[in-house]
Order: sequence, then structure tokens, then C-alpha cells
Amino acid sequence: MITYLKRGKPDAAKAEDDAKVRKTVERTLAQIEAEGDAAVRALSEQFDGYTPERFRLSEAEIADLIAQVPKRDIEDIKFAQTQIRAFAEAQKASMTDIEVETLPGVILGHRNLPVQSVGCYVPGGKFPMVASAHMSVLTAAVAGVPRIAAATPPFKGKPNPGVIAAMHMGGAHEIYVLGGIQAVGALALGTATIEPVHMLVGPGNAFVAEAKRQLFGRVGIDLLAGPTETMVIADETVDAEMCATDLLGQAEHGYNSPAVLVTNSRKLADGTLAEIDRILAILPTAETASASWRDYGEVVLCDSYDEMLAAANDIASEHVQVMTDRDDWFLEHMTAYGALFLGPRTNVANGDKVIGTNHTLPTRRAGRYTGGLWVGKFLKTHSYQKVLTDEAAAEIGAYCSRLCMLEGFVGHAEQANLRVRRYGGRNVPYGEAAE
Repeated sequence: MITYLKRGKPDAAKAEDDAKVRKTVERTLAQIEAEGDAAVRALSEQFDGYTPERFRLSEAEIADLIAQVPKRDIEDIKFAQTQIRAFAEAQKASMTDIEVETLPGVILGHRNLPVQSVGCYVPGGKFPMVASAHMSVLTAAVAGVPRIAAATPPFKGKPNPGVIAAMHMGGAHEIYVLGGIQAVGALALGTATIEPVHMLVGPGNAFVAEAKRQLFGRVGIDLLAGPTETMVIADETVDAEMCATDLLGQAEHGYNSPAVLVTNSRKLADGTLAEIDRILAILPTAETASASWRDYGEVVLCDSYDEMLAAANDIASEHVQVMTDRDDWFLEHMTAYGALFLGPRTNVANGDKVIGTNHTLPTRRAGRYTGGLWVGKFLKTHSYQKVLTDEAAAEIGAYCSRLCMLEGFVGHAEQANLRVRRYGGRNVPYGEAAE
């Protein structure tokens, strides 16, 4: 039996919060669409206290900011980007263009083409998310996107040098110091000074995620990557300190970051609850982490590994840290998650910052139907067809004619009949199916 030793906010309260966010985003996007740059400037002043002469950084400003980054930090950024680039390039290599002859003279194929312009949002108002620049900008560059516009909010009233360095080193063509709804809204809708993009990518808070959801259709999006979620699946092969550390390590992202322990050990569950209290007393980011744990933290006690698997697949968390005596069993059977982190030697922070996989991942149970951001998200697979011989044109045309008439599409059938008459030498009366 699955038992919740701790629950987060009731679903009704979460739904109420979501409704407020939806209304705010809808109103703000309408303001941006109607007023353009004036609205963007007013919103930046309201939410970030930042109104520069222009939001796009010049090449000189970028160079000056990069010069402020310590050499060791630059080397660390290079190391992380090397890992992320290597994995993205390997992923891209797995996506091949194809061309096959399905019948004599009938050629079908597809090509993988990059999206032509992408807006990469890099969060940074509360914490400068240097790593998010690698995950979106660099991956888009590997995919071959010809225009990459990156936006990040000011940090403590000015551009963060580390984030700007990572954007530039990752391959951004345009860099805007602009945050929140106003950033993704301006990139998607366009203004007098910001050309609209074809696609928005990157994580963000609840307002950014909702803005992307509302903008989807006008532009493409990668996925709904909202407030960070983490789950620890553990048994007695690990200790409470490790479980508590891995939960709070992600809960510090924001005030609404779910953190869930799924275990079959009452001892580990009780110990983890105690360890969380101990760590929160000394954690410098406790103000944020404690709010997330209070309102969104959960402890799920199960009787068996099968129950643990069922609970985990139902929750479909963004990050799933697995530390059990059967980690590969969970790898084989898990079907709904953002990314897996297998064994006590790895951890979610590795994936967030440096190991090479992408940290922009599905939240709010979206892992049931999509994976995370990867190089393939920036590529569109387009099919094509060629018919090379008269015989093939007539043969396919006859089948097509009859199938069109089966559905009542006479005009469609006539497209096929014309080929049957012209290339097959057969007289097919107008409005009748080819024999």
C-alpha cells in the first residue's frame, strides 16, 4: 500500500495559484502585443528595476562583461560546454537524412532541417543560471540554427558577466538583458527593436512557463519547463543524509519546487525527514528551500519496489534520482520522467551543470508524453517524394484514384487520373476511378 507520510499543498490551492498566473500572463502578453517596446520597457522597470538605453548588448559590452569573468570560471564554462557539445553532436549524428525506393521508380525521403530562428530564455533573476545558457544556446548552435537570440534578466540590477560569457561562448548571435514574461513575449511577438523568432526554448518560473504555453502556436516551444521538480527513489542501500541533501539541493531553486522521496523503508523515510530539518537549519538558501519543502515536499512510503515504480511513474517528476539495489531495473521500467540519475555516485546537480545531458526537462507530469530539450528539438524532419518513371506514376496513380473516390474526393482523384492518362496511356473518364 502506498502511504504519504508528508503531503504538499492541496491540489485546489495549486489550481488557484495556476489560475492567477494564467490571468497575469494573458494580460501581460496582450500589453506587449499592443504596445511593443514601450510595454517591454515598462515591465522591465516594474519587475527588474532595469531600464537601459537598449536591452540588446553590443559586441563591446559583451567583451567588457566577459573580461570581468575570472579565468578559472571561464575554464569551467569551457569544460562544461565541451561535455554538452560532445553529447549534442553525438545525438545529432544519430539523426540521419534518409532516401529509399519503396517501389521501382518511387523515391521517398526526409531531411532534418534546423529551425531558422530561436529565442533562448536563460533564467537569472534569483540565481544567475550560467548552465542554462549551455543547454539552450549551445545545443541550438550544434543543430545549426542560423539565428539564436538569447535573453536573461538582470542580476542585482545589471547583466551577469558569467551568464553573458556562457551565452556568447555557446554561440548566441543576439543577447538581450531582459527577463520574465516581457522577454519571451517580446521574442515571440516581436517589437520595433526585437525581431520575432520561430521557436522559444529554455526553463523559467511559473510565469515564463505559462507565457510559453500561451504563445505556443504563434511560435514553437521546446516543452513546458517550469519550476524545478526532483524525486529521490531510495531504499536502505543509501542513508538519510544523502536523500535529504539531494532533495534540498533542488528545492532551493524556488518557493514552488516540488521535492519527493519515494521509498520502501520507513526507517529511511523518518531519517530523511529528520535530516531535512537539520540541514535547513544551516543551509544558506534555507529561506527558499524550506518554503518549497513545506508547501511542495512529499514523502511516499511503499511496500514494494513495484509500488515505488508505480508511484514514480504516476508523479512523472522532472529529475529522478535512483539509489537502490536495482537501479538498472528502474532504468528499464521507468516510463514517465524528465531525466534519470542512477546510483549514489551521480546526482541531479551533475546534470544541471556539467555532465553533458541537457537540463531543460519536462515538468508538471509532461514527462508522460515528451522528453527534454535536445539537439533534435531544434531540427524539423521534412519528407519529400519523387516518382521517376512513367510506369510508377501510372501504378501509384491508379491506387490513389480509387482511394480518393472511396472518400468522395473527386478533385483529388483527378490529380491521380491525369497522371494515369498522361503517363500510363489509359483513358479514365473525369469523375471516375481508374481501373
